[in-house]
Amino acid sequence: MKCIIIDDEPLAREAVESLIKEYAPNMEIVGQFNHAEAAATYMDSNPVDLVFLDIQMPGITGLEFAKRIPNSTLVIFTTAYSEYAIDSYEVDAIDYLTKPIDDERFKKAVQKAESYHEFLSKKEDGDESESSLEVNNQEYFLVKSDRKFFRIKFDDILFVEGLKDYVIIHLDGQKIVTRMNMKGINDILPSNHFMRVNKSFIVNTEQIESFDNNDIFIKTFVIPIGNMYRDDFMNNYVAKFQ
Repeated sequence: MKCIIIDDEPLAREAVESLIKEYAPNMEIVGQFNHAEAAATYMDSNPVDLVFLDIQMPGITGLEFAKRIPNSTLVIFTTAYSEYAIDSYEVDAIDYLTKPIDDERFKKAVQKAESYHEFLSKKEDGDESESSLEVNNQEYFLVKSDRKFFRIKFDDILFVEGLKDYVIIHLDGQKIVTRMNMKGINDILPSNHFMRVNKSFIVNTEQIESFDNNDIFIKTFVIPIGNMYRDDFMNNYVAKFQ
């Protein structure tokens, strides 16, 4: 898995490099850059599977650069400012890491990146090329994954996560991945129980255990509330209990 590091701070690049060497032996660092323009030039002619990308940089910011990255490339944001974490999910990042980066959080992020990269590589090789079949019902729908059809009860869904041209349906102890966009599955899910809380996540409001102004907590998962979705979530979800 080929990765690059983009950060205007040399010490920050060294820290990520050290973590990769320690916890991600299957990753190959093929480039390090102190600004996005140099990284863009490199990526024009070289394949990159994963980008460790600082958000706050002079010139083109990480958020702006992420919008230009090829659809096949995964992004993990690194930032010294936790308030930028929410924005990272508006540009299809798979995770964000707050500096100084915690070892356990780093391991979790790269494991997720490796898992998603393996999945996307299989799909590019031709596996599961057909679109999924959705069947509406008051209690369940059918979805195609790994050449099989799964009967999924709406009540069993914890949340749905977007991944490029696919969605990951998170159940308790199981993940089902299918070729569908977020709008497509959002149209299927009952609006009285499901709510989109950022560009990459739709949550089952019946599964929410707690929340604050920035995050929703479902079992062991922490799902950020996007700035564009916060008012809608607060007004509509909280209103149920008033």
